Order: sequence, then structure tokens, then C-alpha cells
Amino acid sequence: MAASPHTKTRATAGHNPLRILLALSALPALGLAVLVGTARSPLRAVGPVEVPVINGNLGPCSADFTVTDASSKPIYDAKIHVTILYGFMNKRKQDLEIGTNSDGKARLEGLPDKLKKPPLEFVVRSGDLNKTVPHDPAVDCHANFSVTLGAK
Repeated sequence: MAASPHTKTRATAGHNPLRILLALSALPALGLAVLVGTARSPLRAVGPVEVPVINGNLGPCSADFTVTDASSKPIYDAKIHVTILYGFMNKRKQDLEIGTNSDGKARLEGLPDKLKKPPLEFVVRSGDLNKTVPHDPAVDCHANFSVTLGAK
């Protein structure tokens, strides 16, 4: 049978290469749309930020720190360091260091309540700024410190 002159025939059998190319070029745009949609959704619920804690296991005392800059903004990852000497003739030594959270807060637990050579000296630093905070746990076993770095 011969095809009649009024019958439409396809020029190529199978899929149209131009259509496939257009479909493939749309895939990166689709992937980007999915990523943007995901980025707009919250990753975690907004709530209080957990305060980092380090435990020296040397006693019942603690020290809570809030570290801010000169404009009263909390400093993230300000380092708080203390060296504790203890034992016979203070021959034992323990170094503790912790960084603050995004609210500028950190907590040291398990500090001794009695020292042969008080006070403890907490060194708080962030970048080039630092400040030393003396503390005698026999006077205040559960101390709270507000430290401002960069203030005169």
C-alpha cells in the first residue's frame, strides 16, 4: 500500500533529539529549585542554645561565664582557660579550657572547694583580647562572671 498524499508521516522514528536536549537542560534548574526550597525551610527549631560544660572532677564548685565585647554583644568561641594545682605539695596539675557558645556562655564544673594556693586564675581570650579573672572557690563556690573583652 502506498501512502496517500494527505497522510502525515514522521521524519524520524523514535524520540526527537531536540526534545531530549531541552528536557536534559531543564534538570539543573529543577535541582536548584529543590535546593532553594530546602534552604528556606528551618533546619532546627528556634530555642535556647545549649551551654557548653567541662568538668574537672576535683570538687563540688562551678563557675559560669558570660563573655561579651565592648558593645555588649556575646562573643562566640571565646576561650576560657584555668590551670588547677592540687595534691601533695601541688604536684598535680590539671588544665581546663572551654569555648563559649553563640550566647557567649560557658560553664566549668567540678572545681575544688579548697585550694592550698588561692586564687584560681581564669584567662578569658578571644583573638588578641584577653582578661584574667581571679577566683577563690572557698569564698564563692558557685560563681557567675560577666567578662567584657575590649573594654578599658
